[in-house]
Amino acid sequence: MKSKTGSISKGRPDFLLLVLILLLVGFGLVMVFSSSSNIAVADSRYNYDALFFTKRQIMFAFFGMFGMFILMNMPYLSFQKGIGMLYAAGSIGLLAAVPYIATEVNGARSWLYIGSFGIQPTEFAKLGLILYLGRLIAKKGEQFRDFRRGLLPVFIILGLVCGLIMAQPDLGGCMIIATAAAIMMVGGGANFKQLMSAGLVAAIAAGLFLSVSAMINPTGSAYRLYRFTSYLHPLENAQGTGFHLVRSLGALGHGGLTGAGFGQSVQKLDYLPFPYNDFIFAIIAEEFGFIGSCVFLLIYLLFLWRGLIVALRCPDVYGTIVGTGIVGLIGVQAFVNIGGVIGAIPITGVTLPFISYGGSSIIVVLLSMGILLSISREYYKTGKADAPQTIRKQQRNITL
Repeated sequence: MKSKTGSISKGRPDFLLLVLILLLVGFGLVMVFSSSSNIAVADSRYNYDALFFTKRQIMFAFFGMFGMFILMNMPYLSFQKGIGMLYAAGSIGLLAAVPYIATEVNGARSWLYIGSFGIQPTEFAKLGLILYLGRLIAKKGEQFRDFRRGLLPVFIILGLVCGLIMAQPDLGGCMIIATAAAIMMVGGGANFKQLMSAGLVAAIAAGLFLSVSAMINPTGSAYRLYRFTSYLHPLENAQGTGFHLVRSLGALGHGGLTGAGFGQSVQKLDYLPFPYNDFIFAIIAEEFGFIGSCVFLLIYLLFLWRGLIVALRCPDVYGTIVGTGIVGLIGVQAFVNIGGVIGAIPITGVTLPFISYGGSSIIVVLLSMGILLSISREYYKTGKADAPQTIRKQQRNITL
């Protein structure tokens, strides 16, 4: 890609957004240590090293930060063509290969292992789909309100990706990426009636898919269904499908108003499964209590609000749609994770962005933050008055 915009000075990234990102990453590292050290120090699989998970998470965060600072210094319009499309094609292609080469973990074939390190292609495909749909929706322009030429191609691509994710199976990941895509469609000006009708058809198709899966594998499908519905009455099977939620609610109850204190969680002592991953918010609530949890949630909401402001300030349609998709993806995933932990919605086994242990998750989240910060630099570079003219000039100058 060749750009003739080098003479235009770079704007500064949004300072508040950058500070909030660093704050959340730092707090996530602290909570990974708190929630994993007791397990790691007592298990030979982790070499009796209390810092086993923490050191790995620091390494993942370092790579993610490195990628974030590279991307934030690149013009975000470069993701609209070569770079973004190459990433999207690669990540979705890797996702398509998962059923054939992935390793089964906890009943799902969603992990590719390189030595002791696991890669979850679904996480990378989330960002790839956002970049591709952002380009497609922005290119359609006013035609996007026409179902056949606008909305239908987007739904075909989304259906393909969701089908690949469900083949693992990963219902939580499918729900999150579909919701984030719907947010992008609304931001792109989709006809609401058409969107609702297409969503209804997609829901029916998903129901048929699950029904066929249940007939093929009745035992596994029945267990997943019971886990999905156990949040309504978890105590009825507290040692079975309701086990995770009962332990999670126990952590919330023990935390009370002010918390048990940092490092003083009881449920993380091999009572609550994966306290450093899917249920890390339960440990936050137990150690910092209701007040500390509310402070954490307010900071998280401030981050989401600031990210949305950055996306809406962008004078270019592509930047706004992609920025909205990134913020929507993180917001929806955080809602699904925390909602499952507190018993408001079924547990789906997804990570809490920025906070949970996981290399694929933190790296992809920070890469997406690099793109969002790049979008914010455009606003501060051009200013409110001359922004549209400068962006149009850049679009004319950027060529493959």
